[in-house]
Amino acid sequence: MQPAVASAPISQSTSPADLAALFQPAAPGGPIPTPVTVAMGDGIGPEIMAQTLRMLAAAGATLAPEFIAVGEAQYLAGHSSGIGPDAWDSLRRTGVLLKAPITTPLGGGYKSLNVTLRKTLGLYANVRPVRSLAPAVATKHPVLDVVIVRENEEDLYAGIEHQQTPDVVQCLKIITRSGCERIVRYAFEYARRHGRRRITCMTKDNIMKLTDGLFHKVFEEVGREYPDIVQEHQIIDIGAARLADTPERYDVVLTLNLYGDIISDIVAQIAGSVGLAGSANIGQGGALFEAIHGSAPDIAGRDIANPSGLLQAAGMLLRHLGQTAVADRLEAAWLRTLEDGLHTADIYTAGRSVEKVGTRAFADAVIARLGQQPSVLAAPVREIHATPATAAPAPVAAPAAVEQTLVGTDVFLRWNSGLPDALGEQLVAQVGDVLRLKLITNRGVKVYPDGHAETTCTDHWRCRFVAAATAADHYEPVDFTAVLALQSRLTAASLQVIKTENLYLFDGQRGFSLGQGE
Repeated sequence: MQPAVASAPISQSTSPADLAALFQPAAPGGPIPTPVTVAMGDGIGPEIMAQTLRMLAAAGATLAPEFIAVGEAQYLAGHSSGIGPDAWDSLRRTGVLLKAPITTPLGGGYKSLNVTLRKTLGLYANVRPVRSLAPAVATKHPVLDVVIVRENEEDLYAGIEHQQTPDVVQCLKIITRSGCERIVRYAFEYARRHGRRRITCMTKDNIMKLTDGLFHKVFEEVGREYPDIVQEHQIIDIGAARLADTPERYDVVLTLNLYGDIISDIVAQIAGSVGLAGSANIGQGGALFEAIHGSAPDIAGRDIANPSGLLQAAGMLLRHLGQTAVADRLEAAWLRTLEDGLHTADIYTAGRSVEKVGTRAFADAVIARLGQQPSVLAAPVREIHATPATAAPAPVAAPAAVEQTLVGTDVFLRWNSGLPDALGEQLVAQVGDVLRLKLITNRGVKVYPDGHAETTCTDHWRCRFVAAATAADHYEPVDFTAVLALQSRLTAASLQVIKTENLYLFDGQRGFSLGQGE
């Protein structure tokens, strides 16, 4: 059933009431609209969301939008994560959010709304399909067709940071086996459902051997269950370079949170523009769909922003809800509009584009082409963004009980009273009979014993203590009371302990990294 407003002039209003009215059916008895939470966003958000909703309504989407307030105004109202209690009620009720980009105010300790939504709602899989639209949209890579599957909850985006000394701040990188298993399995199932033949896992496990190393290890473990899919691993730096240079060699790229954020923007930009790409954030009990670009406050209110990224996200939402025919119809009209050379400023190219159009005029052009098919560009991509409950088998079984053995401790000190050897001598005098000082590092490099005078040191020192009987790589168990006693002696000696990390073996395997030079 087409909405009554589809054939009537539509106002430029961005008020929630007017936009919700677009989806009122012309007559009773049609499909029951699906409740969907909608956030208008900040900056260009209200403009591109209004036009996206117009296109959705005109294409026949059966939705019942529930509008929530998130973003800059909520931050300034005292909600540190940019979202209030009423918005959470709507999200829990609908389980689906279409969100325009928002602005996070500078300073003030404000937390990212995107990260808050993804982690609070358990949206662990970020899926960003990107393909070139040549010859309609200018690109140096006309064969590009890549899907970035990004872990969405962990990594440095845990946002756990501390200033430990006047000179040193720290950010914790959190990686869990269960989180790795979820996203790796999702990537393989996604590839299998969509006929994708290759997955490339990208990490930096040549440096971060435990965190990124775990992600790589789980990729190999789960991958054994998918012999029909070609599997490879690349270090993220060369992988990103190759993605930017020869993206046609990639199919599905699986990676951690920060790397995925960066390379998905790279791939979108070289395909034509970040303004063309949308993303799906999928979890066990909900989903969030959004453009990958920001709120661009510098062009807000000028009717020049490209609504395509949010439109692509809306198409993913429709397929997630099972309204695939509407999504196909809408994408076909969008592709035809691009083929006809009606381009917003970010993709306008003299000699290729026919007319530079604004945000609303672009939406008008898409609506006018509903029912038409592209003549050159490929047919609509039937991306299926199903929830993991229906998309994947049960997760990998939990490992058997693991023996965890304490074998030492890293004590971090603030100290700027001399050379490393002087600190080493002070510490040796405090260790007692149970523990011994194995080494001191500064910014990860060994400076005691046998350090190098050329090494630049700051006021942040990692001092590694192990059992007195430990030799080479054979670690002896340590009682935790000895660790506590050591900290007491160091404090009594006026040494400032700022942090400790205990050293463990897991089933006899070292669960901590060695210092550079250890």
